[in-house]
Amino acid sequence: MDHTNSQNAEKALKITTLLTLIVAGYEVLGSCQNYQMGMNLLDIASFANANLSMYCFVLILANLILLPSAILLYKQSGISLKEEIFDKSSLSKDIVLGISLFSLILMRGRTDLAFGGWDRLTMSEIVLMAISLGFVSGICKEIFFRGFAKNFCGSVLGETAALLLFNMMFGLLDWFNMGHSFVVGLLWIWGYKRSKHLIVPMIAHGGMNLISVLFYIVTL
Repeated sequence: MDHTNSQNAEKALKITTLLTLIVAGYEVLGSCQNYQMGMNLLDIASFANANLSMYCFVLILANLILLPSAILLYKQSGISLKEEIFDKSSLSKDIVLGISLFSLILMRGRTDLAFGGWDRLTMSEIVLMAISLGFVSGICKEIFFRGFAKNFCGSVLGETAALLLFNMMFGLLDWFNMGHSFVVGLLWIWGYKRSKHLIVPMIAHGGMNLISVLFYIVTL
């Protein structure tokens, strides 16, 4: 096994694990702080992001702090992140596929807004939610959980095994939605493998969250 490939895979795994532990750790802390006797697991999980502003800040900071490490890893490996995200020759087709995927999820699954307690949000909180869930999560998480898996761990673990391993961490980061992120992550993987470009899961992921935010606004 090539030593450089192993080192890159280890770096990618460490960065993504750190992101998962930071965000999931905050969610667990938030849930535990609001625990009351008699709560079931769903009750506890509903408090994971009850403090929405702080949750969004943690999500944004964790992703943006680790993003330079991701960019550097791509650069050192001689992989163009821009070309990994999109190719002009297939951009239109990839955008359509991404939109199709988040439309499918909107019809069949829960979203980040399915949890209670957010009925008194201010406009600034809504904007913060759109930025953190739609853009930061939609772009950065796909670089970490899909791009890292395929480009750096695929040659060591096998592409499918690596994508599934990272998708397990993707589900763990959003543990409070009880497996929804893991399931939709499988769909993002399919779109990524089919198109070979990260823009497909980025559009699907970010689009699903942005539509959810829009739905929240129009139902205020």
